[in-house]
Order: sequence, then structure tokens, then C-alpha cells
Amino acid sequence: MKKKCEECGRELMGRTDKKFCSDYCRNAYHNKLNKDSNNLIRNVNNRLRKNYRILDSFPLKEGKTTTPKSKLIDKGFDFEHFTNLYTTKKGTVYYFVYDLGYLPLDNDFYMIVKRE
Repeated sequence: MKKKCEECGRELMGRTDKKFCSDYCRNAYHNKLNKDSNNLIRNVNNRLRKNYRILDSFPLKEGKTTTPKSKLIDKGFDFEHFTNLYTTKKGTVYYFVYDLGYLPLDNDFYMIVKRE
């Protein structure tokens, strides 16, 4: 029995473990598979990715730096989207986007840190 392409149904030639007849069919299949029924997940992931790139754009010295809130806002940072919170024993709350975090300081400044 000949195997067929999982996307278009054409007969496959070549390796026995082949699933698709072309890169086009492979990409089309995975795009359909990963398509979200609504865009909520995609939009949240895009915002998290953008926030991460913004935090990563600041050069860190010894794993941290400070910046005014206005610089974060100018770059399009969205303070509503973060992946987790970290509360220290003293009660200080850090907001993290994956391994990069920020801590609100006085006078509209933020400390950006990298978790080790």
C-alpha cells in the first residue's frame, strides 16, 4: 500500500517515513494545524514577544539596569502582559516576561533584571 501526502493526498515517493510530497504541503498542513480558532492566543503571544524584545534591548550591567517608564512606553511596552510574578521575602514584586523582569521603582523608573 502506497502512502499518501497528509495535505493533498498525492502518492509519496522516496523515504518510507515521508509524510508530505513537498515543502508547500508540509507548511500548509502545519499552518492549518496551528491555526487558532480565535486570535486571542496569537495576540497574547505577540505582545509577550514584543515585551521581551523591548526588555532585551536594554544593555544590562551585572544582570540589571534602570530606565524611565517613558522609554518603555515609547518603545511600545505593554505593562498588562507578563508571564509570571516573583515576590521576594521582603514583599517586593517583580514582573517577568520569561527570564527578563522589571521592578517598578520611585519617580516612574523601572529596574530591568535577568533571572539566572
